[in-house]
Amino acid sequence: MIFGGIEAGGTKWVCAIGSGPGQLDDTVVIPTTNPDETIGRAADFFARRDGLAAVGVGSFGPVDLRTGRITTTPKVGWGGIELVDRLRERLDLPVVLDTDVNAAALGEHRWGAAVGLETFFYVTVGTGIGGGGLVEGRLVHGLLHPEVGHMRIPHDRDRDPFDGVCPYHEDCLEGLASGRALEARWGRRAEEIDDEEAWALEAEYLALGLVNLVCTVSPQRIVVGGGVAKRPGLLPLVRRRVCELAAGYVAAAELEEGIDEYIVPPALDDRAGVLGAIELAREALAS
Repeated sequence: MIFGGIEAGGTKWVCAIGSGPGQLDDTVVIPTTNPDETIGRAADFFARRDGLAAVGVGSFGPVDLRTGRITTTPKVGWGGIELVDRLRERLDLPVVLDTDVNAAALGEHRWGAAVGLETFFYVTVGTGIGGGGLVEGRLVHGLLHPEVGHMRIPHDRDRDPFDGVCPYHEDCLEGLASGRALEARWGRRAEEIDDEEAWALEAEYLALGLVNLVCTVSPQRIVVGGGVAKRPGLLPLVRRRVCELAAGYVAAAELEEGIDEYIVPPALDDRAGVLGAIELAREALAS
């Protein structure tokens, strides 16, 4: 079977047709503008292909998975959009929705850095920060879905007087450590920042967030993706600080000599989200 996948991000939508990493027949990148234009262009892309069985969508959020809506996103014009219904009406196909990070986690579980694991988390550090994962082999859902980027973490205002950029919480993890936060704090895009102090602070915040995941979810591995996370040298700083913050309490070899294999980059790189969306579609039909 051939499936459609959409990684619906706040700045771009990546759409693909295929069945896995080695079987992607066609892809397109669509800028995220207004809902009518963006959804319309995505629907047109899939409508040109006969034989699609279903379409999976990993979307920026928050989303209401019961109704297929994007809810309280700060993305202007997108709050309350009935994403699943709009695509289903245009395509007359089954459409299944999850968060972009849950989709990426599913992709890494099926083909990437988390193959064979039952419980792990995927965290993306880019324009925003998000997280998703599997617990005992199932994607994490509940009241809504994980909102890793909005966990509250310690904020030492003597070291970092920056207020944060989150419109809801100011200094949550995303508000302090996302790409938008880096640019607002230092006046330069993340890829233009070379200050050691800046990256030590970034590693501190990311390590605090990851230690919270270790202590609450107890993942067998944490995969860290996103554009900011590609900064050379950042993950080693994060790994070292995670070990220090854990302070020997979690008696697991993975947090000691195995830390390099415990906190890892995605094996699927930037394709994790769209491949995970394809896997969402496949699993929906198989269930």
